[in-house]
Amino acid sequence: MLDDYQKEQPIIYRILKNAIIKDECSHAYLFETGNYSKSSEFIKAFVKALICPNHHMIASSDCRYCHLVETDNFPEIKVINPDGFWIKKDALIALQEEFNKKPIMGDRKVYIINGADKLNKQSANSILKFIEEPDNNITALLVTDNLYSVMPTIRSRCQILSFQNVKQTFPEQFQTTDKITSLLYRDSETDNTEKINKAIEFVNYYEKNHLNTILYMNKLWHDYQKNKEDCDKAFEIMILYYKDILSAKLNRKISIFTDEVEQLNKIANQNTIENICTKINIIMELKQNIKYNANLNLLMDKLVIKLEGGI
Repeated sequence: MLDDYQKEQPIIYRILKNAIIKDECSHAYLFETGNYSKSSEFIKAFVKALICPNHHMIASSDCRYCHLVETDNFPEIKVINPDGFWIKKDALIALQEEFNKKPIMGDRKVYIINGADKLNKQSANSILKFIEEPDNNITALLVTDNLYSVMPTIRSRCQILSFQNVKQTFPEQFQTTDKITSLLYRDSETDNTEKINKAIEFVNYYEKNHLNTILYMNKLWHDYQKNKEDCDKAFEIMILYYKDILSAKLNRKISIFTDEVEQLNKIANQNTIENICTKINIIMELKQNIKYNANLNLLMDKLVIKLEGGI
């Protein structure tokens, strides 16, 4: 069950467990599996906890719901897989028609789209509204091993959860800005080095000055991240940065910010594992709100306040 993965995947485990307990699950999750070999088992464990009336986090041999999910026989779970190279539009339309019906068992429906990076523009457009505005009892789980191959219109509508041990392979000569550019700014023709460095500088400044960061927000943020797209990518950078801080805390290999190791270790030593996980969760949650916020300045103030409250 879900508790089996508490040590292996502490960030995602904490996020999903808290969401279930508080009844605040997202309408759509996008799981980046990377090279984590147990991603399918983890996702099934989450579905069990989500579907089960008792929200079992540990194995329960006498729970009919959990047994049906485990044996792939629960009637309110539908799985879509790529048909050839792409996920077909017809399969998604059929899914939506099926989910418009009342559930046969329980009060929640879950659909899983494997290979979400195989959604082309046509198939993605057919399901965008269904992902963004589902009935309250419908949860979407999209799965990919290549997050940045998933269409941005899909990514922006989901809460993104990346399994630990997601390995990115870069040429040895790549510096941090090269790696971030290859991940987030592949289609950009402009130099984004300053934006990348400012996102890193923001985290470093906050970790030293905490709530006082708000007083210097213009210098740290507003002059550089001027629109929602810039802000969204900056949040992605901060998430990656805190994940490397967590790696430093756990004595694991730094994957992205290899030329920031001294600073990462310094921040890691000032935080507990729980604090770092909480901060990642806060940034992920607020990132989902970027597209709805007309005033990004207030959003950043809110970020600092929530980060400070998480300590």
